[in-house]
Amino acid sequence: MKEVLKRKRGETSRWDKTPEVDSDGATPMTWDAMSTPTPKRQRSWWDDSDGATPWDAVSTPTPNRQGSRWDDSDGATPAVVTPVGGVGLATPTPGAINFLSDEQLDSMFPQEGYTILDPPIEKLIATPTPMGTPLYAIPEENRGQQFDLPKELPGGLPFIKPEDYQYFGALLNEQEQEEKLSPDEQKGRKIMKLLLKVKNGTPAQRKTAFRQLTDKAREFGAGQLFSQILPLLMQPALEDQERHLLVKVIDRVLYQLDHLVRPFVHNILVVIEPLLIDQDYYARVEGREIISNLSKAAGLPTMIAAMRPDIDNIDEYVRNTTARAFSVVASALGIPSILPFLKAVCQSKKSWQARHTGIKIVQQIAILIGCAVLPHLRSFVGIVEHGLNDENQKVRTITALSLAALAEASAPYGIESFDSVLKPLWKGIRSHRGKVLAAFLKAIGFIIPLMDAVYASYYTKEVMIILIREFQSPDEEMKKIVLKVVKQCVSTEGVEADYIRSEILPEFFRNFWVRRMALDRRNYKQLVETTAQLGNKVGVADIVGRIMEDLKDESEPYREMVMETIEKVLAELGASDIDDRLEELLIDGTLYAFQEQTGADAHVMLNGFSAVVNSLGKRVKPYLPQICGTIKWRLNNNSAKVRQHAADLITRVAVVMKQCQEEQLMGHLGVVLYEHLGEEYPEVLGSLLGALKAIVNTIGMSKMTPPIKDLLPGLTPILKNRHEKVQENCIDLVGRIADRGAEFIPAREWVRICFELLEMLKAHKKGIRRATVNTFGYIAKAIGPQDVLATLLNNLKVQERQNRVCTTVAIAIVAETCSPFTVLPALMNEYRVPELNVQNGVLKSLSFLFEYIGEMGKDYIYAVTPLLVDALMDRDVVHRQTAASAVKHMALGVAGLGCEDALVHLMNYVWPNIFETSPHVINAVMEAIEGMRVALGAAVVLNYTLQGLFHPARKVRQVYWKFYNSLYIGAQDALVAAYPRLDDEERNIYSRTELSMFV
Repeated sequence: MKEVLKRKRGETSRWDKTPEVDSDGATPMTWDAMSTPTPKRQRSWWDDSDGATPWDAVSTPTPNRQGSRWDDSDGATPAVVTPVGGVGLATPTPGAINFLSDEQLDSMFPQEGYTILDPPIEKLIATPTPMGTPLYAIPEENRGQQFDLPKELPGGLPFIKPEDYQYFGALLNEQEQEEKLSPDEQKGRKIMKLLLKVKNGTPAQRKTAFRQLTDKAREFGAGQLFSQILPLLMQPALEDQERHLLVKVIDRVLYQLDHLVRPFVHNILVVIEPLLIDQDYYARVEGREIISNLSKAAGLPTMIAAMRPDIDNIDEYVRNTTARAFSVVASALGIPSILPFLKAVCQSKKSWQARHTGIKIVQQIAILIGCAVLPHLRSFVGIVEHGLNDENQKVRTITALSLAALAEASAPYGIESFDSVLKPLWKGIRSHRGKVLAAFLKAIGFIIPLMDAVYASYYTKEVMIILIREFQSPDEEMKKIVLKVVKQCVSTEGVEADYIRSEILPEFFRNFWVRRMALDRRNYKQLVETTAQLGNKVGVADIVGRIMEDLKDESEPYREMVMETIEKVLAELGASDIDDRLEELLIDGTLYAFQEQTGADAHVMLNGFSAVVNSLGKRVKPYLPQICGTIKWRLNNNSAKVRQHAADLITRVAVVMKQCQEEQLMGHLGVVLYEHLGEEYPEVLGSLLGALKAIVNTIGMSKMTPPIKDLLPGLTPILKNRHEKVQENCIDLVGRIADRGAEFIPAREWVRICFELLEMLKAHKKGIRRATVNTFGYIAKAIGPQDVLATLLNNLKVQERQNRVCTTVAIAIVAETCSPFTVLPALMNEYRVPELNVQNGVLKSLSFLFEYIGEMGKDYIYAVTPLLVDALMDRDVVHRQTAASAVKHMALGVAGLGCEDALVHLMNYVWPNIFETSPHVINAVMEAIEGMRVALGAAVVLNYTLQGLFHPARKVRQVYWKFYNSLYIGAQDALVAAYPRLDDEERNIYSRTELSMFV
């Protein structure tokens, strides 16, 4: 308030003075010369320095006073006023800009009802600013500065990431005119723009850039292209998606450049070879594809010359990637062409690294091409066999691993090719230790399954001595190989069960079935597979009896490993070998393991429990009350996971409970599950619904408790739940009730459910949408199509395409279920609604309808033809596309049923659409004409095609020849009779005498 009321004049204060501005350095101004000193006045204590000084006081001299150290303001810039020559000529306005004193302001206000406020303390202690508030000056922009927001590039180019500036920074240089650049520089700039669009652009930009790079690859030149692509691929911060796109560029460019890539083969390999050992499977596939195309473009001599220096490189990483690259080259250009080079490398005397790499190439070829190695197996074995006796340990190891890979790839054939290496391998396993022994054992393990039964039995017994000794090895890699070899040896025909029981099983279980093996996932998996293979030989009782007590072990990972092994053995062999005592202990251990699980992943325990119960079958009946008691107790547990696992277990054991005739117990479980439908956790609710579904499927609708009429109203609100698991199980359960027990529910309730089901059509998961449209069919069958159809037809007006498509499928299913005559009148009437979405929906419904009803369509084709004719003439391309699709299904359904007149009529309206450019429309038209070929015969379609095959316009000819080629592929034999008659010439005979005789 006090700010508005100006203060008295004449009273001065030490706080009033504004710090002086030293303007000695300023250029003298005309204004300064003309200004006159302002008479001194007495200032008020409260005078405000901001705005209290008149505008012309800027240039009025202020009386000198002693400077204070508080007077200096670091941020203050001396004000330099632009000279104004005409100020003195301005019309004088005395008092116009004078300030009002406090007394004058006070007198303006009424004396009563107002109080003059004291100024706030902040104004008293405010630091005065020199020269009033300074004017704002726009700072000069520094183009070199980098801010968080990327700069917009000219020409609609995408943004540049900070890490990309070193590659694309030249595009930011606006001063450099492209016209002044040399042709090579302009070409490089063009490539840079295209690569930026590929790397950072939108899908549309990327597609255009890909096409330009591919089409103009030869024009740009290999040097310019690879000099910009390869550094980008070497960028450390490159994302997987960006790398995939750039590799795609190289792949497309290679096809165009062909032999021009030869000077750059080594540079490309340096970038691409690391992809061959990438963790991502798809990256490895991409790398192999690029090297394969590169080798086809450059040729074998160029590839060998580029990779030869890396074969004996000191760095093992380089040798490894080179070996993998060579294997890709061999598979691309053929094994025979590379065999002489491989033989020379593997027998190199110069360095062991070259021999090592050559033998590794053989290993990688076997891994890559698999059974295609068989024709060259003897050659490969002959090339690498000398490595088993090499002086270098690494060469001996890789030789054994290569032989293992060759044997694995050629199984179950090729034992003759390995005759020459059996003796050195046999000597090796008796003399070597450590990694070399592991490699030799692996080779023998893969060779033994190739042998005849007699030899396999002999070699297994001989090698088993070494294997049993190595059971105690602390080396993890050795354990994996020993387990693999044991599995392979016992799977051969000649190995007897008694030998395994007496010689292998005791040591095997003592050394391998320990807790530590369950902690490493690879060991876990290998041990389970080997034990299951042993079980296939010796039977269930020997395996389950040894590990069953471990179901009560303290270690949960170990319990899971035991349960998974029991599941595999029982699923493979059944429970016929298990006696009563073992059965009792097994159920007890399984229940304990199920109750004690704490991990998030319960699939192992659930699958194991299910396998035990299902394999025992009716023998499990005495234990069902105990199992169900455990389930009911766990359904009331505080933990959501425990409740979920209990419900999932009901799903697994419901079928066995039916076999044991425990329907009363199942009904009781159904009531318990129904009472838990208020569950708040969606994962648990989904499992509860799945359990209810299993019980309903097993016990039947009439015996279900709670009754179906009480159960379904409880499910209706759950249909609104948006969780996928809940939706899927709920709609399956509702569909099952609609299919088998619709008579228990009043029609009004089904209509209400129809409205709820419409929302389910928006689900992302296809299984949910499929179950929903099937449920519409069940409901229509139960209560009649009228109410369901009204609901569905109204839903055709929604904007969301997925919803409309699902609705059209549902309408077609209703028509199939309740006969088309109940649906077609309403559907055709709906086509009269002048709304695009509705008409398209009707046409799509007709398409699905004729697809589903097949031969029944002959009764309705004449009724629907006028509607399809109207759609095929519509301006909207989607109308024509959908109508063409409907014509295809109709034609395929009525082929050979005497409806040719209607089909020819429709053909006359389909054919004008053959020049459509939209890919979706032309595909639909082609399929419709293919359907007409089946229904009308190839001769009729040929008559339409012949008129344009030799048209003077090339684009017209192309379209007609495309249809003729399709016709020729589909009905080549039928066309013989339809070709026009031509007169014979001197050198060519066109008459078809056989056809004439037949006719």
